[in-house]
Formats: sequence, structure tokens, C-alpha cells
Amino acid sequence: MPVWPLPRITYQPLGAVEETRPVALLTTEDTWAVLGDQLKLPVFIQAEPERYDRELFDYLADNLPSRVEAIYVVGQGAPLDAAKIIAARQRRPLVIVPTALDSDAALSPVALVEETLDGQRRQMEIETGPASEVVIDWDVLRAAPDEQRAAAIVDVLSIVTGLLDWRLSAQKGKNPRNERFAPWAATVAAGLAAQAIKQAPALSQGRDNALETLLHLLLMTVQLGNQLGHRRASQGGEHYLARILATQTEDRLPHCELVGPCLLFVAALHRQDVTALRDTLQHAGVRLDQARATDFALMLDHLPESIGALGLPYSILNELNPTSDEVSEALNAAGLAVARDTWTLPDEALAPSQDEIDTERVEAPAEDVEESEPSAAPQSVTEEDEAPGDEPDREDSTSA
Repeated sequence: MPVWPLPRITYQPLGAVEETRPVALLTTEDTWAVLGDQLKLPVFIQAEPERYDRELFDYLADNLPSRVEAIYVVGQGAPLDAAKIIAARQRRPLVIVPTALDSDAALSPVALVEETLDGQRRQMEIETGPASEVVIDWDVLRAAPDEQRAAAIVDVLSIVTGLLDWRLSAQKGKNPRNERFAPWAATVAAGLAAQAIKQAPALSQGRDNALETLLHLLLMTVQLGNQLGHRRASQGGEHYLARILATQTEDRLPHCELVGPCLLFVAALHRQDVTALRDTLQHAGVRLDQARATDFALMLDHLPESIGALGLPYSILNELNPTSDEVSEALNAAGLAVARDTWTLPDEALAPSQDEIDTERVEAPAEDVEESEPSAAPQSVTEEDEAPGDEPDREDSTSA
């Protein structure tokens, strides 16, 4: 697997962008109505995809006009992931102009797509490589809605649960050799999460340097994943739940509004105090009340099937019993509990007991599967805390 670089980051007003190549533009009608007068592009063809549909993305990629020499995406969401697929397929340079720091998607070398397999809608990751360039106009980012402007902090805070799940997987001997727990990486990642928590009040106050700091933390988080060849240090059960929930809700929620409550839930499953995490998310403007508790409950009841279908890495979700007290407490902590005396799930929808179903990820046997030394459960990452997993892994002589 290649070690991908970060995109080139260019800091300049949109009006200063000079482009002479014929461009394929991907955006939304609302975004282009606001920024089209500022960004002068020789647009040869344009698309405004509204859904993360793999067939749609493939069609756009396969039918890109031959005369197009560069792909531009202005904004986030489906246009961004479509642009990544098109640029990778047709080997064209990709230039991203984000209008908010609402996720790390503009910096990462993967695209999200959705497809229907065996009658089930699934969200998949496709490796595309990074964009050629990301153009940062601070005035544009500062003008983003409050709930989007700095919501990408979810992709830094998810380091907390990502490390907990990665270490748990090591303790259970479930990490394949290429995802072996690395204490040095855990220490680096934990420091990034601690800085995100420290910066949260400045984000809520709208300080000019706070967004810049958040961008640097996102760049470091993505680069660490690139260096490792996986995202275990910064993505765990919270991202897995968000991917599953995204395809099972009526309204398409933004990435941050899916990951945020899932992050609190998974942290609570790990017996963490979620107060600091919740405060940080709220300081950054992340709305934590957009996911429906009933949708979340139904998702948990079918979680084993979803984990197996997506081939997700081992995490605390593999040990989850939806009817347990631990899950009830975690739902309450995350604000995802269904109110009493309201909706109840039918008996046939209840998940079978853990004795009846194996939720573990099916993997090919690894030659060497590591197991980390047991230690006390780490607390939520703060500036003074040590990273989870300062102790080295040791080889497990038994098969997984």
C-alpha cells in the first residue's frame, strides 16, 4: 500500500485563482450561486450530484469529456467524493475549494460511495489518492454556517475512541500484522486530540487563528494515517457507526452530525467520561441532536450483519449486546436513548443474545497476531494524559 502525501495547500482569495485549463466543475447550485462570481474558472462542463451513488459517480467518471484537463470541486459532500472518483479514474489533477472545515474529506486519499448489495444499502471507502491542491480562502471558511465552520473537529476527536478500539483489538489479538498497534503512533495521535480539546473555546469565540490550528491538526491526523497505511489511530467504532447510520436515515445528515453522537456513544462504551468530548463538540458548533434515537436503536439491533457485510476492523462494537445495561448507559450518555413510554421495538426486531451470534470480523489468519499488555482503561484524552497504549505490543504465539 502506498504512503500517500498530503495535497498541496494554497492559501489565497478565490479571486486570485488563475486557471486556464478546461475544467469540469462539481459543486451544488447554492454554493456556486454564492461563489461563482469570485472564482473565475473556464468551466467546460459541470455536475451537481446530490447523492453518494456509486453508479452515478462511475457514470460521471466514464463520461468525462476528453477535452477536460482539470477537475475542480467547490464545497463538500457528494460533489467532493464524486470529484475524487472522476479524477482518479481519468488521471486528471483535482483541485478542491472547501467552503467549510466540516470533515477531513478534502485532505484524505479516499472517497465515500454508496451502493446496494444483497438488497442492503452500504457505504464503502474507495482509495483514490489525494487531491493535487486544496485552495484555502479564510474569508470563505469563516463565512460558513456555525454548525459547519469547524465541525471537522470530530475527525480529530475520534482519535480518542480510535485509539481505544485499536488497543482493544490488539489485546484481543485481532489486529492483522499491517495494522499492528504502534505505541509511538498512539502517543502522536493523542497529542493531536488533546490540542483539539484545548482549542475548542477559541473556536467558539471565532478567533482567527483557531480555524488555522484546526486545519493543521486535520493535516497531521490524515498524514499519520497515510504514514501508517490505515486509520486505526484516528477512526474506530464511531466512524463505523456513522457509515452504517448514513445509509439508514431518511434525511442525509452531514458527516459531523453522524460522527459526533456516535463518538460519545463509543467513548461511553469504553467507560470514558464524555463531558470533555461533548463540550468540545458543542464549542465547535457540532449539532449532537440531529440523529434520531429510534434510527440509532434499530441500527444497533442489526449491527452484527452490518459489521460483517462491511468487513470492518475489530472494535468494541464486536462485543456489543444491544440489550445490555452498558449499552443503555452509553445511549443515555450520548443523548441517543429513546424516551421512555414512547416508541418501543417489536420483539422480532430485538437482536439475538451474544451467545447466539458471533459479531467478530472474519479475517484470513495472520502469521503473527499481536496482543498488547493489559492496562487500566485510559481516560478521555486531555492535554496531560498519556496516550492509550504506551506499553509495547508483544507477539501472540496463538492463532486468532
